[in-house]
Amino acid sequence: MRSLRSYWLDLKAKMVKDPLPPEDVAAGWALGMFIGCSVPFGLQLIVSIPLALMMRVSKVGATVGTLITNPVSILFIYPAQCWVGSRILGKDVSWPAINKALACVLREQEWSALAKLSGHLVTSFFAGGFLFAAIMTPITYYTVLNMVKGYRIVHERVRRKKKSSRE
Repeated sequence: MRSLRSYWLDLKAKMVKDPLPPEDVAAGWALGMFIGCSVPFGLQLIVSIPLALMMRVSKVGATVGTLITNPVSILFIYPAQCWVGSRILGKDVSWPAINKALACVLREQEWSALAKLSGHLVTSFFAGGFLFAAIMTPITYYTVLNMVKGYRIVHERVRRKKKSSRE
């Protein structure tokens, strides 16, 4: 079984070796993060890939960036997102009520289960999601931008050094 480190190194390699300009690579990852935080699980790729194509940014980044919410992390992120959103909107949605409603959606895994959620919970989900996205998107953009630029600077230095040693 592969280690987490090897997965991270593969992901980082895909990120820094993307042939697009560093700003477009970072924008793709930031787009994925924004969609991952603000769009419900299951619709994220349907939204992120066409947007990445229209914006001409990294499709890999837009795809992988949505994975902030995955079948494991949504068990923690979505309740927190709903709770924060309820506080933003001034609604008193309790933590147990959020967990109970989301457990029902996860158990049934049907669109009809989502439709049964209260309007307060749905608006809280989106309010919290947009706040999380507003925080995570710029962090993602600048982190990826610095990683790609740093890699390319080092890679160019190594390439030049090899070229000069051959001459």
